[in-house]
Amino acid sequence: MIWSRIGRIADLPTNVLPITTIVILTGAGVSQESGLDTFRDRGGVWSRVNLEDLATPQAFHRDPAQVHAFYNDRRARLQQPDIQPNPAHLALARLQRDWPGEVVLVTQNVDDLHERAGTPRVIHMHGELLKARCEQCGLILPWLGPLSVVSKCPACRDYGRLRPHVVWFGEVPLELPRIYDALARADLFVSIGTSGSVYPAAGFVGHVRSEAKVRCVELNLEPQSGSGQFDESDYGPASLILPAFVDRLLGRVPPG
Repeated sequence: MIWSRIGRIADLPTNVLPITTIVILTGAGVSQESGLDTFRDRGGVWSRVNLEDLATPQAFHRDPAQVHAFYNDRRARLQQPDIQPNPAHLALARLQRDWPGEVVLVTQNVDDLHERAGTPRVIHMHGELLKARCEQCGLILPWLGPLSVVSKCPACRDYGRLRPHVVWFGEVPLELPRIYDALARADLFVSIGTSGSVYPAAGFVGHVRSEAKVRCVELNLEPQSGSGQFDESDYGPASLILPAFVDRLLGRVPPG
């Protein structure tokens, strides 16, 4: 059952608030319905493996082959034919294309499903699985196949220094100045499918609420630890509640 915590969320932005800039944060819950595992939910990735062995700089330097094997499996899975954008991804692409103002899409996901759905501008704060980065020279390049300890950087020609272009635990997320600049301009902040437990992303809602009067909306499968900070919340599968929310924002469904 889909329900909202406070009133009819989707009626509010177009009928009450003067909205120019929308900032959207997406998490693993958006891609879960496309067949990709979440991380922190019951049965998610971190409940099955030890993140200290696979997702830290120390783990990579200690056993790069093991880390490469884990991310090679995830990279291959992402490229399987059954992994496709779902209606939530498509709805966000439509919003960014049709909204008359600015829509800044920030994702914690390392997949490329937003881009495949047609979203031209995505900020990947936790990196991108289909890219590699050289620890020696800093080159970032597309990488669709497996990485190994003998992979060679095409720029500096060094071996064994290419790593997945993802943010590991203990590393600083990417593009934070750009993200906080967008949050400073936001009239509406929407958090979709996130656990609300990974910082700094979990602190975005508190940041926008402290800086200015910004309406904050949570769209999630179920309430999370920070749900009380949002003005409105709607719970249910992202592929169902998000297209309806976008329709309301774009004025394609009359209120009532």
